[in-house]
Amino acid sequence: MTACPHSRAPQDAGDRKALPAGETPLPDIEERDGRWHVRSLALVREILRAGGATKQSGFAVEVATQSLPLKRWPVLYADGPAHREQRSKITRFFAPAVVDRDYRDLVTRRAEAFLTQFDDGHAHDLGDIALHFSTQVAARVIGLTASDQERMAWRLAAFFDQPDSMLGELRAGWWARVKTAPETAQQVAKLGWFFLKDVRPAIRSHRDALKAATQGGAEPPDDVITHLIGEGYSDLEILMECLTYGAAGMVTTREFLQMATWHLVEKDDLRRRFLSTDSAGRRAILHEILRLEPVVGHLYRRAQDELRLVDSAGTEHVIPAGARLQLYVRQANSDAGQLGDDAESLCPGRDLSRGVRPEVMSFGDGVHRCPGNSIAILESEIFLERLFRRNVSMMSTPRIEWEDVVAGYAVRGLLLTAPREAATTA
Repeated sequence: MTACPHSRAPQDAGDRKALPAGETPLPDIEERDGRWHVRSLALVREILRAGGATKQSGFAVEVATQSLPLKRWPVLYADGPAHREQRSKITRFFAPAVVDRDYRDLVTRRAEAFLTQFDDGHAHDLGDIALHFSTQVAARVIGLTASDQERMAWRLAAFFDQPDSMLGELRAGWWARVKTAPETAQQVAKLGWFFLKDVRPAIRSHRDALKAATQGGAEPPDDVITHLIGEGYSDLEILMECLTYGAAGMVTTREFLQMATWHLVEKDDLRRRFLSTDSAGRRAILHEILRLEPVVGHLYRRAQDELRLVDSAGTEHVIPAGARLQLYVRQANSDAGQLGDDAESLCPGRDLSRGVRPEVMSFGDGVHRCPGNSIAILESEIFLERLFRRNVSMMSTPRIEWEDVVAGYAVRGLLLTAPREAATTA
């Protein structure tokens, strides 16, 4: 059994901040309410790596595929050969070496620019700063660079931040809301505004750049929209991809930056360790926080074939073709059988079984593992290292809000301040 190799004080047990009410340890696997609920790390990983035996069933994919007139589906939605082809073509944007080479300077510049806000000695909402920082980085990767970046961040936030389902069902079915809720005229308007103000100008700019390149001009930008235009995607298909990349690049990064800050600002030893170690050490801390606090808590799959799964007690469960599976990322990430009895404690550098990543299932696994994991960690490391060089302190305890379907959290009200002299020491 794995465990934390470091000595820990008794009061350190149970470091989680984001835990939905009622989500207590339950069986590894059970059928309930017409759905199979899977919670153990071994079984969640087995299902996510099952390849063609399952297909994507989260993020309202089944509603969207029956409703939208698309020939090409976003990489988040696609399965089978089409998905494999898409993943192979976008790998070049997200490979670790490419991310470090192409985006480190951008991330560093944007982090420094946004963190200068703390130099005035006043309190600032980190959620707002993280929103604009993560949006501008995501916009560069995607190619959404032909419009006002600050206004685009607020447009995306207005679309995804819902009072009744905070992070949306792009973390929970944005199209389901757009199609079925009677009050969705406002949501459709927000989506149309995003297209008119941000996506369409980006498409036009990229097409002009591609045309100029064919006539001997400068090289066109190397980003996702350029790739999609080259593949013949329609404007609607490009809009869909921009939404999926925008949700992954903006929404989830924004929440993780706040959650990691919350842990680091309250844990003096961990913060000192974060600031004194090297890049590998900082990333180990971030991966452990992400393991403990996955931004998306549930994933969904639909069984294509009959699945036979054996739980930790040796009982076989036969899941029929067509059944929907709800995978509990948060509980898999704290599976005591594979991570130790202290699995709900924060312990960077904990011993892990062979093949278990330090963030465990927080970026997913298998064919739909998040392709942007490298850039998310790069952003987090650079932003947080520079944030805490400013000696920030927390003004009040933030609150957690929940999106029920994917058990995704939103951190709200995280107010930080820094002494004025931080400007000279950051």
